[in-house]
Amino acid sequence: MEKHQLVLVLDFGGQYNQLIARRVREHHVYCEVKSYKTPIEEIRAMNPIGIIFTGGPNSVYEENSPHCSNEIFELGVPVLGICYGCQLMAQALGGEVTAATDASAREYGKTMTYYDTTSKLFKGLPTEGISWMSHGDYMAKVPEGFKLTAHSKMCPNVAIEDETRGFYGVQYHPEVNHTIGGSQMLYNFLYEICHAKGDWTMGDYSKNTIAAIREKVGSGKVLLALSGGVDSSVAAALLAEAVGNQLTCVFVDHGLMRKDEGDEVENAFGKWDINFVRVDAEERFLGKLAGVSEPEHKRKIIGEEFIRVFEEEAKKIGRVDFLVQGTIYPDVIESGLGDSATIKSHHNVGGLPDFVDFKEIIEPLRLLFKDEVRELGRELGLPNYLVMRQPFPGPGLAIRIIGDITKEKADLLREADYIFRDEIAKAGWDSQISQYFAVLTNMRSVGVMGDGRTYDYTLALRGVTTTDFMTADWARIPYEVLDRISVRIVNEVKHINRIVYDITSKPPATIEWE
Repeated sequence: MEKHQLVLVLDFGGQYNQLIARRVREHHVYCEVKSYKTPIEEIRAMNPIGIIFTGGPNSVYEENSPHCSNEIFELGVPVLGICYGCQLMAQALGGEVTAATDASAREYGKTMTYYDTTSKLFKGLPTEGISWMSHGDYMAKVPEGFKLTAHSKMCPNVAIEDETRGFYGVQYHPEVNHTIGGSQMLYNFLYEICHAKGDWTMGDYSKNTIAAIREKVGSGKVLLALSGGVDSSVAAALLAEAVGNQLTCVFVDHGLMRKDEGDEVENAFGKWDINFVRVDAEERFLGKLAGVSEPEHKRKIIGEEFIRVFEEEAKKIGRVDFLVQGTIYPDVIESGLGDSATIKSHHNVGGLPDFVDFKEIIEPLRLLFKDEVRELGRELGLPNYLVMRQPFPGPGLAIRIIGDITKEKADLLREADYIFRDEIAKAGWDSQISQYFAVLTNMRSVGVMGDGRTYDYTLALRGVTTTDFMTADWARIPYEVLDRISVRIVNEVKHINRIVYDITSKPPATIEWE
C-alpha cells in the first residue's frame, strides 16, 4: 500500500489522545497513536514528519511518571508537547517543572490566553482567545534556547518554542473545541512546521485498500458478518468493490431491528455482485428471550445466539479463506496502549471466533476513525441513511424494551421510534442531535381516548448531544416538535397513551436505558 506522510502521537496516558489523532487526520495528515514506551528504533523506522506528545495525569518530576527516550529530540523531527507533553519536553531539555505552590500557577478550564502571532504555531490567529487549561504543575525554568510565545493572566509561560530545532510546547489543549483556534494551531504545526503535504484522503485510501485486498485475497473466499451498522456496512462495501462474488455477507435479522432497517440494509448491497445471505431469525431470538427481563441476560442471550446463527451459516459455505472484521482505530486504541488504561476490551481486537475455518483476518478499517469510516462509505456509494445511521446497540430494540420482550412490544416500539425519527428529520434536528430513540417502558398508566378510559404503556423519548459519547447532555428539542411527535404517536400507535421526555445528562444516567 502507498506510504503516507506520518505524524506520530505518543500517548502519555492523556484522556484526549484519540482526539488529537482525529484532529490531525481532519487536516488530511495520517497519524498513529503509540505508547510512550515505543522503542526509539521503531520510531526512527516509522520516519515521522512530526511527533506530538499527549497530555497525561502524572507529574513529570514524579519517580514513576512516564518518560520517553531523550533520543527523540535528536531525530531532527519537529515535536509538539501538549500539557504534560510540554512539561516533559521542558524538563528533558534542561528546564525545571515543579508543583504549583499557589493558585496563581494552577489553571483549569476556559482561560483567556494571549498569543505571540509572529510564532509559526499561532500564524493567522488573533492575539488573544480562550484556551482550555488543565494543569497543576508549573514550568519554573524554561530550557535554554526556548522563548515564551503565549501567556495568561496567571501564567507567564503558557506556550514555549525553540524554532531552530522545531520544538513547541503548550500548557493547554488545542485539540478540544473549547480552545478557540486550536484546530488552526494544529494545522500550523503540521503545515508550517512539519511541512505536511496533506496526502491523507479517503479517495486515496479506498483505491489503495481495494488494490491491497485484491492482491491478498487472490481467488480466495471471504466471509463477513454484516450487522447493518456503519462499520460492518462500509467494510462490506470495500470488500464488495475489491473481490465481488468471492464475498459472502451474512446478515442475521434477529427481529429487533428498527422499522424497515433489514430491507434497507439488503437494498443497499443490491448493486454489488456478492453473496448476500439474510437470515430471518426473529422467531428464534424472541423464543430465547421469552420471559427474560434482566438487561445483561438479554445481551448475553442475543450475543450467544448471534454466534450460533452465524456459525450455522458459515458451515453451509464450507471453507473460508478470510474472515472480515469491522475493527476501527478507536477499538485498537481503547484496547490498551502500554500503560494507558484499557477503556474496554473489544472482541474485534482481543479474540477471534473459533467456529469458522479461515486462514486470516482482514480488518480494512483498522486505521480509521468513525468520521473517516463514514466518509469512506460515501466514497464507496453507500446511501446516506446507512452511512449516517443512528448509533444502535447490538442487542437492538431488546434493550429499549424495559422488562420482558414480545413481538407485540417490538412492533409497538418500532412504529413509535419511526415516528420520533421521522419528525426529528422533518424538523431539521437530525444533524443536531447525536443520538435519539424511543424506549418502551414497562409502566402503564390511565388515559382517556375518545370517551373511553385506557390503561396503556408509557413511552420515553431520549435525545442527547455529545462529541465523544463518554459524556452527554440531553438535547433541547423544541416544544412544538415534541408536541407533534407526541400527538402522532398516541394517535397512530395503539396501546401507548403517555409520552415522556428524558432530560437526564450522562452522567449520572447512561445514554441507553438498559
